[in-house]
Amino acid sequence: MFKKIRIILAAVFFLLLTLLFLDFTGTIHHWFGWMAKIQLIPAILAVNVAVIVLLALLTLVFGRIYCSVICPLGVFQDAVSNISARRKKKKNRFRYSPSKTWLRYGVLVLFIIAIIIGISPIVSILDPYAAYRRMASNFFAPVYRLGNNLLALIAEQVNSYAFYSTEVLIKSWVTLGIAALTAIVVGILAWRHGRTYCNTLCPVGSLLGLLSKYSLFRLTFVEDKCTQCKACERSCKASCIDAKEMNIDRSRCVTCFTCIDKCKFGAMKYAPVKLGSKKEIVETLPVQNNSTVGNKEENFTRRNLLSILGTIAVTSTIKAQQLHVDGGLADIQDKKRPERKTPLVPPGAISAMNMKNHCTACQLCVSACPNNILNPSNKLSVFMQPEISFERGYCRPECVECSQVCPAGAIKPITTADKSAISIGQAVWIKDNCVVNRDEIQCNNCQRHCPTGAITLVDRDPGYSDSLKIPVIDKELCIGCGACENLCPARPFSAIYVEGNVRHHAI
Repeated sequence: MFKKIRIILAAVFFLLLTLLFLDFTGTIHHWFGWMAKIQLIPAILAVNVAVIVLLALLTLVFGRIYCSVICPLGVFQDAVSNISARRKKKKNRFRYSPSKTWLRYGVLVLFIIAIIIGISPIVSILDPYAAYRRMASNFFAPVYRLGNNLLALIAEQVNSYAFYSTEVLIKSWVTLGIAALTAIVVGILAWRHGRTYCNTLCPVGSLLGLLSKYSLFRLTFVEDKCTQCKACERSCKASCIDAKEMNIDRSRCVTCFTCIDKCKFGAMKYAPVKLGSKKEIVETLPVQNNSTVGNKEENFTRRNLLSILGTIAVTSTIKAQQLHVDGGLADIQDKKRPERKTPLVPPGAISAMNMKNHCTACQLCVSACPNNILNPSNKLSVFMQPEISFERGYCRPECVECSQVCPAGAIKPITTADKSAISIGQAVWIKDNCVVNRDEIQCNNCQRHCPTGAITLVDRDPGYSDSLKIPVIDKELCIGCGACENLCPARPFSAIYVEGNVRHHAI
């Protein structure tokens, strides 16, 4: 029964999270956006103390339920492993293997150091939530949107507008490559060895493993019923059950309950234990005869638990378009992205530094943006984190979608009123690109579309009554929305582009 309940809950979480990642209308975010905010690494980066405490207590009571139910990458591994078992017609194919402690805790320490000193690419690549999110957005989202567009086409034929078409884009080939590499590595490990990735490379698994060794409810052997048939060991995807010694490495056990389901003799149970029981607190790493080595190992893991949790607590505190025109058959050049000295980050991000330190590069905001202006960065310092460009649209004052979906606190929630007063950048005019100077024709696109009235036109040649007019930008009013850059008719580079503000400010 435990296994069935776990599978149902895991399937519901996995399905809803995947739909959350694919949603481009905002509807699912409205109801289930909280599912992204209860993921551990986004909660740590957002300094969401309530979620961190909740997940820690959940692990201390029930073990690594988070890994087997809430984490989408964990459930993905289970799905791949189950498919592999059915294809090979060999469901009981695992065996006990000793914990690779140096690798597990080495990756965890590297991850914590990366969070502290702000090496965001390492954080982004190792975070299991962000890893699955990138897989979903790069592999599933295009298919999902193509299906939506097909439904929109069919609905249009019967005069129904229940669906509307949306663009299907690959926004970053580099990010696609990272997502593909992650899927290959995790997929192969899960296909061949079950939960190997969870218990060797995943920092979340290693951190929760330190807590789960002291959980209240634990899987244990009923010694007088055990026949040492090894059915439990051969079915354990975490390879953490040593049937011969009747030991379970609880730091690697993900509480999937498969062992209970496979045992025909009732020799496995999941029940509360006395925390003072000497038998239960012995770590089930490879058995060694030297008692001194065993004591050192136990002391090492206890010190690890306290030091890593302390470090995370300290860390959490510190972190306290394309132009559309009518008529003609002339080719219209695509716009090219200008080189910005300071990247543009979304309103609500507060500053480029806040974005760098808190973003997990899950790209939920990239999918949610209805204006198609957010793209994963290829710069190493902020690798795969979102940055704004205006080739396909601009940041409309009435849109705050990205601030509503961010689970990590990289983009703070804002209202439309807040957004109209936040300056994320400054417009800069390049006179040699302007069609007024280049083609000697009058243009007022930038002035006409500026939502804050920051652009006015003045005589290019004062004193001449028929003088053409050129734009002048009031930096006190400009919010960096990019309407001028996007709607400028100059090609391939706009005559006006927006330079990012290092720190956002109110106008």
